[in-house]
Amino acid sequence: MATSLLSSPPLPSSSIPSILPPPFLKKQSKIVWKQKKCGKFRACSKDPSLQFGVSRRDLTFIALSSSLSLIFPFSGFSAEEELKMGLSVDDINAYSYLYPIEMPSKKFVFKWVETRKSERYSSAAPLSPDARLRIVSERVDIIDNLIISVSIGPPNTQFLKSKEISTWSAKDVADSVLSDKSALRVTSTQRLAESSLLDAHASEIDGETYWYYEYLVRKSPTKTSQESNLFRHYVSSTAERDGYLYTLSASTLGKQWEKMGPSLEKTVASFRLLPPTESYVPPYKDPWRFW
Repeated sequence: MATSLLSSPPLPSSSIPSILPPPFLKKQSKIVWKQKKCGKFRACSKDPSLQFGVSRRDLTFIALSSSLSLIFPFSGFSAEEELKMGLSVDDINAYSYLYPIEMPSKKFVFKWVETRKSERYSSAAPLSPDARLRIVSERVDIIDNLIISVSIGPPNTQFLKSKEISTWSAKDVADSVLSDKSALRVTSTQRLAESSLLDAHASEIDGETYWYYEYLVRKSPTKTSQESNLFRHYVSSTAERDGYLYTLSASTLGKQWEKMGPSLEKTVASFRLLPPTESYVPPYKDPWRFW
């Protein structure tokens, strides 16, 4: 797992690769999004050092940081405020994302703990009794009640009946993922009842479709929070590969959303599936293996 720091001002739109924002990003900015003619970032760069002699992780970080600069600043951040971010690359499952490290102007440092290191789908922890949806990596900030996790699972045919991905709506993809996201022995409908979908949207980035959605999940009161209406606020991004859904989810308590939400939105917007390498293990490989 590689970690780098990002702290860069917005770049001119002419130097930034195309990226379409999910709905919760559109609410924060009225920037006009333009399609770059030359396609992917690596092909567009005129600097040879960005194409040769750098690691795959460094190249991924450069591409993500450049594209995300188009989105800065989000709600909750002033134009002068910087957000330092780290890069997480999972070679086993071939994806990457950025996560917040520090807000210097507020003298705030995130306190992440990697509670689940990257692992293959067959050995990952299941999110439901049927073991369809599994967490392949997770990091948690216990002090500030933040969670970023990546899960993989097959589509739920109750909601995604067609194998033609172009026919899938963002809401149906969200329902498919949420219906499998419960450790309780309940039906898919009961699991969905635990969640309230606020928004759903699909965008195409570098030829890949990403489905973005925002939702609330009701939680029982805890010793530290006795409110009867306690809930978690989630933002997620899902993409499909090899017949499986790859989903990054970021969440915090609802009452902390105004402060933490913008940082989590940046993380979700940065989620990308990467070209597989020799380290990649497809979810369907060796389903019996648990190590």
